[in-house]
Amino acid sequence: MAPGERKGLPMPALPTFRLEEYFSRWEFVAPYHLTASDAETVSMAELLAMAGEEDRARWETLRLGYSETFGLPALRAAIAETYERVDAEQVICFAGAAEGITLAMQVLLDRGDHAVVVTPNYQAAETVPLAICEVTGVALREDQGWALDLAEVERALRPNTRLVSVNFPNNPTGTVPDQRTWRRLVELCDERGVRLFSDEVYRGVELDPRDTLPQAADLSSSAVSLNVLSKAYGLGGLRVGWIACRDGAVLERLERAKHYSSICNPGPSEALAVIALRARERILGRNRRIIAENVPVVRAFLDAHPDLFAWEPPRGGCVSFPRYLGSDGVEAMCAELVEQAGVLLLPASIYRSELTAVPTDRFRIGVGRADPGEALDRWASWLDERR
Repeated sequence: MAPGERKGLPMPALPTFRLEEYFSRWEFVAPYHLTASDAETVSMAELLAMAGEEDRARWETLRLGYSETFGLPALRAAIAETYERVDAEQVICFAGAAEGITLAMQVLLDRGDHAVVVTPNYQAAETVPLAICEVTGVALREDQGWALDLAEVERALRPNTRLVSVNFPNNPTGTVPDQRTWRRLVELCDERGVRLFSDEVYRGVELDPRDTLPQAADLSSSAVSLNVLSKAYGLGGLRVGWIACRDGAVLERLERAKHYSSICNPGPSEALAVIALRARERILGRNRRIIAENVPVVRAFLDAHPDLFAWEPPRGGCVSFPRYLGSDGVEAMCAELVEQAGVLLLPASIYRSELTAVPTDRFRIGVGRADPGEALDRWASWLDERR
């Protein structure tokens, strides 16, 4: 090696992101998007109408320069208001949740470490740590309503375990653990010196408000809480997410990592995000009502075809994971449905895992978008045509 040269470490290759590849093909061409993972969005005019005088003035006088890497101070303050024990200085903003997941895994894990990841999940939750270190999967118990098995989580822990990664309300199952299980998970991680990484992007639109869990960063000084305006709020186009953690060293490392990615969030998105967060009860309340209205509509459709479908509605979030009982199999059903009728669902293969078995007879259906009736009618007509 020549003087002045230094051999670098190879950049780990990440596998194809199956969900995004599937959506790249179908999301904007299929007339009926029945698998959306987000709640119904709002227009710019609707969002600006929710702004107070100060926030409206910020929007109207905004200059399009760079913003702060940690995030606009007013935005961090508005985010902190959604927590009980988190201050604005304990929040860092990202370009959506995906950037937060990727950078957090790179910051919190190293070669020689071990992580535990709950499945099924959003693919990045396992593929990013798998590119860094050893990972053990813990599958939610399908036979127990997608329950979290704390004993299995504990058995998976090793002396070098640095991280336990969970997502509740869960994508794609819509499950939420009971309060006792959740608090015991946080305690277990603290007792074993393991950091809990908690993806909470669907928090706030639980069917029963009593199912809403305390945020991990409120319960533990070491836990990391991830959230975003894309899912429960239905504001994916803003690309504003964040991590809350009371461990200042973690936030400093995340800031340095962000210097290599987005550097900062778009100023217009941050200004609009402040408005949304200050109007959160109005936005989340509307989205809860939409979900509550949609669940019986979807249930009636699926119950009308008991030979084809078995379903339990989500306890939280706006996606769920019904079974398909048809002899042709869920992969063929989803492919033919979108190709022939323009109704988009996500088949089980999108959620396959390198860590655990994931049921192969399931598909993801969304209940967060307004007026699914036309899509369900088109699906019903297609089923009738096949008989």
